[in-house]
Amino acid sequence: MSFFKAIVLSTALAVPLAGAAFAETPVPATITVTGEGSVEGAPDMAVLSLGVTTEGDTAAEAMAANTAALTAVLERLKAAGIAERDVQTANLSLNPNWTGYDSGATPGIASYSANNQVMVRIRDLPKLGEVLDAAVRDGANTLNGLTFGLSNPRPAMDEARAKAVGDAKARATLLVEAAGAKLGRIVSISENGGYSQPAPMFRATAAEAAAPVPVEGGELATTATVTVVYEIAQ
Repeated sequence: MSFFKAIVLSTALAVPLAGAAFAETPVPATITVTGEGSVEGAPDMAVLSLGVTTEGDTAAEAMAANTAALTAVLERLKAAGIAERDVQTANLSLNPNWTGYDSGATPGIASYSANNQVMVRIRDLPKLGEVLDAAVRDGANTLNGLTFGLSNPRPAMDEARAKAVGDAKARATLLVEAAGAKLGRIVSISENGGYSQPAPMFRATAAEAAAPVPVEGGELATTATVTVVYEIAQ
């Protein structure tokens, strides 16, 4: 047998043997579980959406009145201890008020409406009622909502993540042991996202907010979910 034929024969014999060895390699059974963890705590900040809506015979009059009223509101917020970095314009609009549609006459502009909305971050929660009351008294006639949150949500989120991993392990252990097997090593972990359950929201009209405003922050629930894949030890 020539040297070339020997090499070909050797290769032909080796391929089936390698394939057989590969086919005999067992694929470990796995279990996939999703765990959830939640941490509750009191909020330490609030975000208030408020604004001023004014009307005028002309666009310039509407904007001038709006600017004057909002300036007074911002000055009062500053006096209440709200820093400039905690106030941000959220919406500014100027729209004509049309008339004549109902009567069938040619539509025309009767007046103009100007609206300026700002988001205010309040870091000193005991002053929240005072800030609300002051803003309304100084010209804010639109309150679009109040939400509570955490200035630094990372510690609560990390704790929720750890609880979620523990919950996933507990679920996997229960299921696998109930099936007469044992839990093996972790194959993969993925986070499905986290969130903070909103605290009760405050909403009111200017008339309702004319008196000092009682507001309660309640508690926030910070939640995390993870998906973990484990091997099942036979």
